[in-house]
Amino acid sequence: MTERSRAIAFIASETPEAQAALAKLVDRYGNADPDQADVVVALGGDGLMLQVLHRFLGTGKPIYGMNRGSVGFLMNEFRERGLTKKLEAAQRSLVHPLSMRAIDQSGSEVHAMAINEVSLLRRSYQAAKLKISVDGQVRLPELVADGVLLATPAGSTAYNLSANGPILPLDAPLLALTPISAFRPRRWRGALLPDHARVTIEVLEPEKRPVSAVADHTQIENVVSVSIEIDRSIDLVMLHDPGHSLDERILREQFGY
Repeated sequence: MTERSRAIAFIASETPEAQAALAKLVDRYGNADPDQADVVVALGGDGLMLQVLHRFLGTGKPIYGMNRGSVGFLMNEFRERGLTKKLEAAQRSLVHPLSMRAIDQSGSEVHAMAINEVSLLRRSYQAAKLKISVDGQVRLPELVADGVLLATPAGSTAYNLSANGPILPLDAPLLALTPISAFRPRRWRGALLPDHARVTIEVLEPEKRPVSAVADHTQIENVVSVSIEIDRSIDLVMLHDPGHSLDERILREQFGY
């Protein structure tokens, strides 16, 4: 099998490092139409990887990332040669996104998908007041905080970890509900929820304490309620080199390396 025998589409961020890598890889492997390619190779950091995953949401097309960015938790190490063999040997990580339905103060409903997390964030100098229900039952009548987020296992090492939330193994049937700078209840550190749960967050005093909802890169201002649940009808396929799977990276992150 030659290095050009597999239809590969390359998508790169605008950074000089990513653009230089793109030029070299296209010269060696060609560049297929992304919609017709067997696999998409993303060149950049985790931000680009999320953008590419969103672009091909629902297609089942495998995405292989190579790090030409800053963090690169979701990415593989960049190598110019042997890409076809690396793609053949790569391990598949399958994840499902969160589906968010947000209603704003005008009554408009917005639907968005999130691969990492859905977060609600205060938009004024005053802390947000939120009521949290799980599967229709109120579990926290009032949370006073800068916000709250619901993270998937794939997203548990991102914003969730920065907010002192737990790291979840990729195959754990769980979601992490994590407060952001909680003021009341002062000792509440969040909850682990089954991944079939439907979480509803209502904004108390929305005019006095405005809140925005963010699903990865999609932001909705002045929300009054948000409902979130896993969408199992959508498969997202990420490819990682053997020994560097997303499972392995999440495990390493828990031990601090």
